Amino acid sequence: MSLRVGIGYDVHRLVPDRPLILGGVEIPYEKGLLGHSDGDALTHAVIDAVIGALGKGDIGSFFPDTDPTYEGKSGAELCAELLERLKGDRFTLLNLDATVIAQAPKLSGFIPRMREALASFFGITVSRVNIKAKTHEGIGSLGRKEGIAAMAVVLLEKEDSHEEETD
Repeated sequence: MSLRVGIGYDVHRLVPDRPLILGGVEIPYEKGLLGHSDGDALTHAVIDAVIGALGKGDIGSFFPDTDPTYEGKSGAELCAELLERLKGDRFTLLNLDATVIAQAPKLSGFIPRMREALASFFGITVSRVNIKAKTHEGIGSLGRKEGIAAMAVVLLEKEDSHEEETD
Protein backbone atom coordinates (compact mmCIF):
# COMPACT_ATOMS: atom_id res chain seq x y z
CA MET A 1 0.00 0.00 0.00
CA SER A 2 1.16 3.51 -0.71
CA LEU A 3 -0.23 6.96 -0.16
CA ARG A 4 -0.66 9.31 -3.09
CA VAL A 5 -1.44 13.04 -3.05
CA GLY A 6 -3.03 14.89 -5.94
CA ILE A 7 -3.80 18.55 -6.50
CA GLY A 8 -6.47 19.77 -8.89
CA TYR A 9 -7.53 23.20 -10.12
CA ASP A 10 -10.28 24.43 -12.39
CA VAL A 11 -11.78 27.77 -13.33
CA HIS A 12 -14.77 28.66 -15.49
CA ARG A 13 -16.30 31.90 -16.69
CA LEU A 14 -19.73 32.93 -15.37
CA VAL A 15 -22.29 33.48 -18.14
CA PRO A 16 -26.05 34.07 -18.33
CA ASP A 17 -28.51 31.33 -19.28
CA ARG A 18 -26.66 28.44 -17.63
CA PRO A 19 -27.33 26.77 -14.29
CA LEU A 20 -24.66 27.21 -11.62
CA ILE A 21 -23.48 23.76 -10.57
CA LEU A 22 -20.76 23.32 -7.93
CA GLY A 23 -19.89 20.00 -6.35
CA GLY A 24 -22.88 18.46 -8.08
CA VAL A 25 -25.31 20.91 -6.46
CA GLU A 26 -27.38 23.44 -8.39
CA ILE A 27 -27.10 26.84 -6.74
CA PRO A 28 -29.65 29.59 -7.45
CA TYR A 29 -27.83 32.44 -9.18
CA GLU A 30 -28.35 34.64 -12.23
CA LYS A 31 -25.37 33.10 -14.03
CA GLY A 32 -23.80 29.68 -14.44
CA LEU A 33 -20.39 28.34 -15.38
CA LEU A 34 -19.49 28.03 -19.04
CA GLY A 35 -17.98 24.70 -19.98
CA HIS A 36 -18.02 21.85 -22.45
CA SER A 37 -19.64 19.70 -19.77
CA ASP A 38 -21.69 21.19 -16.92
CA GLY A 39 -18.87 23.59 -15.98
CA ASP A 40 -18.78 22.27 -12.39
CA ALA A 41 -15.37 23.71 -11.42
CA LEU A 42 -15.36 22.01 -8.01
CA THR A 43 -16.04 18.49 -9.28
CA HIS A 44 -13.59 19.03 -12.14
CA ALA A 45 -10.86 20.08 -9.68
CA VAL A 46 -11.49 16.94 -7.62
CA ILE A 47 -11.35 14.72 -10.71
CA ASP A 48 -8.10 16.42 -11.73
CA ALA A 49 -6.64 15.78 -8.26
CA VAL A 50 -7.54 12.06 -8.35
CA ILE A 51 -6.05 11.61 -11.82
CA GLY A 52 -2.92 13.47 -10.72
CA ALA A 53 -2.51 11.40 -7.56
CA LEU A 54 -2.47 8.28 -9.70
CA GLY A 55 0.07 9.80 -12.09
CA LYS A 56 -2.27 9.51 -15.07
CA GLY A 57 -2.21 13.05 -16.45
CA ASP A 58 -5.08 15.47 -16.00
CA ILE A 59 -8.80 15.87 -16.57
CA GLY A 60 -8.22 17.00 -20.16
CA SER A 61 -6.49 13.73 -21.02
CA PHE A 62 -9.47 11.74 -19.67
CA PHE A 63 -12.31 14.03 -20.78
CA PRO A 64 -11.09 16.25 -23.66
CA ASP A 65 -13.25 19.28 -24.37
CA THR A 66 -12.91 18.48 -28.06
CA ASP A 67 -14.82 15.21 -27.64
CA PRO A 68 -18.58 15.61 -28.16
CA THR A 69 -19.15 12.59 -25.90
CA TYR A 70 -18.62 14.81 -22.86
CA GLU A 71 -20.67 17.81 -23.99
CA GLY A 72 -23.16 18.69 -21.27
CA LYS A 73 -22.12 15.78 -19.01
CA SER A 74 -22.62 16.31 -15.30
CA GLY A 75 -19.86 16.09 -12.74
CA ALA A 76 -21.58 12.97 -11.36
CA GLU A 77 -21.43 11.31 -14.78
CA LEU A 78 -17.76 12.22 -15.19
CA CYS A 79 -16.95 10.83 -11.72
CA ALA A 80 -18.77 7.59 -12.52
CA GLU A 81 -16.83 7.21 -15.77
CA LEU A 82 -13.58 8.09 -14.03
CA LEU A 83 -14.12 5.41 -11.38
CA GLU A 84 -15.02 2.85 -14.04
CA ARG A 85 -11.88 3.65 -16.05
CA LEU A 86 -9.70 3.50 -12.92
CA LYS A 87 -11.25 0.34 -11.49
CA GLY A 88 -8.03 -1.66 -11.98
CA ASP A 89 -5.97 0.91 -10.08
CA ARG A 90 -7.36 -0.24 -6.72
CA PHE A 91 -7.32 2.97 -4.74
CA THR A 92 -9.30 4.37 -1.83
CA LEU A 93 -9.95 8.06 -1.46
CA LEU A 94 -8.94 8.75 2.15
CA ASN A 95 -9.42 12.52 2.24
CA LEU A 96 -10.61 15.35 0.02
CA ASP A 97 -10.07 19.00 0.88
CA ALA A 98 -11.30 21.65 -1.53
CA THR A 99 -11.64 25.41 -1.78
CA VAL A 100 -14.07 27.26 -4.03
CA ILE A 101 -13.19 30.86 -4.88
CA ALA A 102 -16.31 32.87 -5.72
CA GLN A 103 -17.03 36.52 -5.07
CA ALA A 104 -20.71 35.68 -5.47
CA PRO A 105 -22.96 33.93 -4.70
CA LYS A 106 -22.40 33.15 -1.04
CA LEU A 107 -21.84 29.40 -0.85
CA SER A 108 -21.74 28.57 2.87
CA GLY A 109 -25.35 27.35 2.94
CA PHE A 110 -24.68 24.91 0.10
CA ILE A 111 -21.47 23.35 1.42
CA PRO A 112 -23.17 20.50 3.35
CA ARG A 113 -25.00 19.39 0.17
CA MET A 114 -21.80 19.68 -1.90
CA ARG A 115 -19.96 17.51 0.65
CA GLU A 116 -22.72 14.90 0.49
CA ALA A 117 -22.76 14.91 -3.31
CA LEU A 118 -18.98 14.53 -3.67
CA ALA A 119 -18.92 11.80 -1.02
CA SER A 120 -21.66 10.00 -2.95
CA PHE A 121 -19.83 10.37 -6.29
CA PHE A 122 -16.74 8.68 -4.83
CA GLY A 123 -18.47 6.20 -2.52
CA ILE A 124 -16.95 7.57 0.69
CA THR A 125 -18.32 9.00 3.92
CA VAL A 126 -19.05 12.71 4.20
CA SER A 127 -16.50 12.94 7.03
CA ARG A 128 -13.73 12.44 4.43
CA VAL A 129 -14.80 15.53 2.45
CA ASN A 130 -14.09 19.13 3.42
CA ILE A 131 -15.06 22.18 1.36
CA LYS A 132 -14.26 25.80 2.04
CA ALA A 133 -15.60 28.87 0.25
CA LYS A 134 -13.54 32.03 -0.17
CA THR A 135 -14.05 35.32 -1.94
CA HIS A 136 -11.37 36.93 -4.06
CA GLU A 137 -11.64 40.20 -2.09
CA GLY A 138 -12.78 42.06 -5.21
CA ILE A 139 -9.42 41.51 -6.91
CA GLY A 140 -9.02 40.39 -10.53
CA SER A 141 -11.51 38.57 -12.73
CA LEU A 142 -12.77 36.35 -9.90
CA GLY A 143 -13.24 39.41 -7.71
CA ARG A 144 -15.22 41.10 -10.48
CA LYS A 145 -17.59 38.09 -10.50
CA GLU A 146 -16.47 37.00 -13.98
CA GLY A 147 -15.80 33.41 -12.95
CA ILE A 148 -15.44 30.83 -10.21
CA ALA A 149 -12.37 28.74 -9.44
CA ALA A 150 -11.83 25.64 -7.34
CA MET A 151 -8.81 23.84 -5.93
CA ALA A 152 -8.76 20.34 -4.49
CA VAL A 153 -6.26 18.13 -2.73
CA VAL A 154 -6.86 14.41 -2.35
CA LEU A 155 -5.09 11.74 -0.38
CA LEU A 156 -5.40 8.28 -1.88
CA GLU A 157 -4.32 4.93 -0.57
CA LYS A 158 -3.31 2.75 -3.48
CA GLU A 159 -2.77 -0.97 -3.36
CA ASP A 160 0.42 -1.29 -5.36
CA SER A 161 0.97 -4.16 -7.74
CA HIS A 162 4.05 -6.30 -7.28
CA GLU A 163 4.99 -5.52 -10.87
CA GLU A 164 5.05 -1.77 -10.25
CA GLU A 165 8.47 -0.16 -10.26
CA THR A 166 9.64 1.38 -7.01
CA ASP A 167 11.60 4.60 -6.82
